[in-house]
Amino acid sequence: MKVEIRLFATFRNGRFKKEVWDLPEGTKVKDVLDRLGINPEEVAILLVNGLDADPERVLQDGDYISLFPPVGGG
Repeated sequence: MKVEIRLFATFRNGRFKKEVWDLPEGTKVKDVLDRLGINPEEVAILLVNGLDADPERVLQDGDYISLFPPVGGG
């Protein structure tokens, strides 16, 4: 199945902005995080198809994941 991964802010450092991965059926969001080397606790906002999601969510063909780290500033 094809899943698009979108990374934002510091998650792009040494990685990519957007990629499409071919993943096996039954893959969870946490499996993608593991492959990226991102600890789930580091993710401030996790969206699947633009909606709030959980790392345990099982992905479907055509899904897209958006990952945002905590953002500082003032």
